[in-house]
Amino acid sequence: MENRENIAVGLDIGTTKIVAMIGKKNEYGKLEILGLGKAKSLGVARGVVNNITQTIQSIQQAVSEAEENSGYRINDVVVGIAGQHIRSIQHSDYISRTNYEEVISEKDIQQLIEQVNKLAMLPGEEIIHVLPQEYKIDGQSEIKEPVGMYGRRLEASFHVVVGQALSIRNVGRCVQSSGIELSGINLEPLASADAVLSQEEKEAGVALIDIGGGTTDLAIFKDGIIRHTAVVPFGGNVITEDIKEGCSIIEKQAELLKVKFGSAWPGENKDNEIVSIPGLRGREPKEISLKNLSKIIHARVVEIIEQVYTEIKTYGHEDPRKKLIAGIVLTGGGAQLKHIKQLVEYITGMDTRIGYPNEHLAGNSSEEISSPLYATAVGLVMKSIDNRTQSAYKLEVSNKVPVKTKPIARPIMEEPSVIEDVKNESEAIQEPVKEIKESTDVPSQEDTGKNFFDKWVDKVKDFLDKAE
Repeated sequence: MENRENIAVGLDIGTTKIVAMIGKKNEYGKLEILGLGKAKSLGVARGVVNNITQTIQSIQQAVSEAEENSGYRINDVVVGIAGQHIRSIQHSDYISRTNYEEVISEKDIQQLIEQVNKLAMLPGEEIIHVLPQEYKIDGQSEIKEPVGMYGRRLEASFHVVVGQALSIRNVGRCVQSSGIELSGINLEPLASADAVLSQEEKEAGVALIDIGGGTTDLAIFKDGIIRHTAVVPFGGNVITEDIKEGCSIIEKQAELLKVKFGSAWPGENKDNEIVSIPGLRGREPKEISLKNLSKIIHARVVEIIEQVYTEIKTYGHEDPRKKLIAGIVLTGGGAQLKHIKQLVEYITGMDTRIGYPNEHLAGNSSEEISSPLYATAVGLVMKSIDNRTQSAYKLEVSNKVPVKTKPIARPIMEEPSVIEDVKNESEAIQEPVKEIKESTDVPSQEDTGKNFFDKWVDKVKDFLDKAE
């Protein structure tokens, strides 16, 4: 590899969709997206894998599409972790330095972080992130960057993100069984925050609410430091479910209704606005009032926002020193719901804006990629760039065929890909045909050319002779 480009890949395993995104930094330090692949997520519920085989197939589909679009082959990915099992704790720790004649280095900070990583957790839990917040050196507090200072006792407060070990392992296994390596895991609200928040907002104090398909993630920043993270186990799916139940229609129709005509504010729909939905298999079409639709959506969105607002109050937003001046930033697929910004402002009384991941994207990025839907994927690609790994390499494109046939060549650990099965079957079908042709040309080769088909014919003959 003569020109080592730092090509980064993020994989967002969501409840409704799985997104593989390939990107690199351009000469202006902005993120250029080279390829995007997405697949319907079938084996994930509320951010947690509940069907390994289906998740592997969805990952393979998204990865193949991203590879085809970009002409790159993916080696490894940074994966997003979410789910209702995520919780965060505040923790303080310190180290005593024997060599205090020397200045504090990265090595000392690393030692402190490793010490926190050894914390005893509840059974079955694992530490995902240890994020230093503020440091104290020999009792002097509010130090943001201790490197280069002198001191005997280095102390720090940490934001520790904890998750269910088995859930994390399952995600890792899905990725590796898809024939890709795992270069890192990142908490999804943190990835989304990297993609949509500016440094000024993080300094002033801001709450990022990422409304996904199965979960709503929250990340709170103040003074440029992560202060609180939480995952609420509700998302766009429960809204769709409510529409399905309330209007007695199928899920596909409920999702379309929500996206096309849904609004979080019922006041704006007139009573006589009605949508007609085709009936199932020759049944009469159904007429649904848009006012009713908005009432259903409104009730569920209020519930989700109130739960998130409770978490914001838990952090201590009402304390003047902890006030989030920049208010709330909404992102994720749920942020595209009409009038959700106004509803959030009404419930929380905080300034709100919709967060698009174009803060760090190159100017020529397509409108699709700049959608709040891809905030997490963009953030994961940014994280992958920080890892400085060559996550994908360019395929030699002499002719475009290798790009198309490549999914077959993927090393699969346990679950074989459907494509491979089909390929093997087609080979198995071709093989006997070829041999039958040969045997008709050369009838003398009795034993050497005897394949399964010939043996079967002999058995039938033998059986008939005996029957006579």
